[in-house]
Amino acid sequence: MGLVTLYSAGGQEITLVIRQALRMVLAFGVMFLMAQCPPVQLARWSVLLYALGMLLLLLVLVIGEIGKGAQRWLDVGILRFQPSELMKLAVPMVVAWLLAESGLPPSMPRIVTAGFLILLPALMIAKQPDLGTAVLVAAGGFSVLFVGGMSWRLIGVSALLGAASAPALWYMLHDYQRQRVLMFFDPEQDPLGSGYHIIQSKIAIGSGGIYGKGWLNGTQSHLDFLPERSTDFIFAVYCEEFGLMGVLLLITVYALVIARGLYLALYSQQVYGRLLGSGIVLTFFVYMFVNLGMVVGQLPVVGIPLPLISHGGTSLVTLLAGFGILMSVYYHRRLLSEKVG
Repeated sequence: MGLVTLYSAGGQEITLVIRQALRMVLAFGVMFLMAQCPPVQLARWSVLLYALGMLLLLLVLVIGEIGKGAQRWLDVGILRFQPSELMKLAVPMVVAWLLAESGLPPSMPRIVTAGFLILLPALMIAKQPDLGTAVLVAAGGFSVLFVGGMSWRLIGVSALLGAASAPALWYMLHDYQRQRVLMFFDPEQDPLGSGYHIIQSKIAIGSGGIYGKGWLNGTQSHLDFLPERSTDFIFAVYCEEFGLMGVLLLITVYALVIARGLYLALYSQQVYGRLLGSGIVLTFFVYMFVNLGMVVGQLPVVGIPLPLISHGGTSLVTLLAGFGILMSVYYHRRLLSEKVG
């Protein structure tokens, strides 16, 4: 579904689809390798992987490459990558390790420690600036805390503290990020500037109707009205061409992936595997939820791609690496059952 939509969104450029297909092959290879790694080994690597990710984030702030106004990349000659993608896995891994070591439900000191381990890289990534990835990294860590048994009272207190700190966070945002938030409330304030993306996205979604205009027949994308149509706003292209029925199909597929992922995670016989797997699945849900909400105008634009559909390689590899961890959690659970039997 992703490659078919990308072919249309990318102006029927076959080379774009071929490049994405090659990235998918690489991502599936990474998924296969991660599926072979036992959860016990992943737990041992958690702290080391987190420390490596933090070191790379520091290097980004010092010597990182700048592109499109953001300092997010490291270039090592043969490879140019975003270390922030590594933290999407490293943060839930280290939080799951921390909680599994002390037992559940987590004590207050463990929760505070976990919160620090989550917020530190999230704030460093937001400073690049990359608010979308920062949201996903924080979501991965807090998802593990939620599954680990963090009390609802503490969740409510944290939400209140977050709301109280909103004015301070507002002044920490860059000007363009503040503008995105303002446009979320009223995109018609600047229809040819900051509000252009969301207005054109809504037009594309609404014009799709129930059955859509048909594949390759979307006007908003093919007449260049819709910006970022192969990445962040590819869902608008999908809606215009496949309509409400196509959207229901896509959401059903996502729901099946999430349900299957939670099944694999929750049936793990190890606390670490259960926490990590659940955190990965909930992060995938946040990926999907934030992108869909952003494109239909129900959430501010934060630059999160639609998982497994949008063009891009690094996020695809990270997602399928997470799915490989899920497979490992379930597969090694079966091995333990067979040994006991």
